[in-house]
Amino acid sequence: MDFKNINEFKDGAGYVIEDLWYPRVTSIVGIKAKPALYRYYAGLKNFEEGERIKQQSADEGTIVHEAIQAVMRGEEPILTDITKPVVEAYRKFIETTPIEVIPEYIERRITNHDERYSGTCDAVAMIGGKLGVLDIKTSQAIYRDYCLQTSAYVEPLRHELKDLSTRWILRIDQAESCRKCGGTRRTKGGNEKIRLPWKNPYAKFCKHEWSEPQGAIELKEFSDFDDDYKAFLGAKVLWEWENIDWLRQIGYRQ
Repeated sequence: MDFKNINEFKDGAGYVIEDLWYPRVTSIVGIKAKPALYRYYAGLKNFEEGERIKQQSADEGTIVHEAIQAVMRGEEPILTDITKPVVEAYRKFIETTPIEVIPEYIERRITNHDERYSGTCDAVAMIGGKLGVLDIKTSQAIYRDYCLQTSAYVEPLRHELKDLSTRWILRIDQAESCRKCGGTRRTKGGNEKIRLPWKNPYAKFCKHEWSEPQGAIELKEFSDFDDDYKAFLGAKVLWEWENIDWLRQIGYRQ
């Protein structure tokens, strides 16, 4: 991300905590290359379209986060076309896989003073008798990159919560299904993406009849985090190198 001045950098890339500036976890992990995302951008009309889709996707993701976290708190979320399918799917999912969140750790600021970084954890939860970090994603798949972010939260939290031993990615998504061919259509960010069933050779000729959006929930555990945390710290070193001029102005690095 390009910053115009030091204040924009400080606000966009970190937090001021007790008069000391800390870089944000998501800013640090953003330094990692994302080849799949680059290929996706290459297929769009122009860069501006990609930025529009990214912003709209982020806005929709925030709305879903807030709705699911409301359910976690025992509150009634605001139901809209975006939130209703995923809230219904999440409520059905926790009937068979209970997720017991610690209310005070929902959207909790997590700070590592020794390594000097900070971030906001979606939740800490007890699942299957184990306590761990729970990170909510609204992507179409669970990507390995998420492990960098969650490891950054686990490291300081396991000193604060002695029973914390693992982490999960809770993926929450929605799509429409074709009643004729069984294909799916996903429209996050206003960008339509249709996937056809490979077993049906006639699907590409189908005049689709789409269902109402249906929520999809996936929960995946990542119990080993030491190597991911080492990788996160490596990304932090690269991020500091990339932003050395801004950091010197702040007094973060001399």
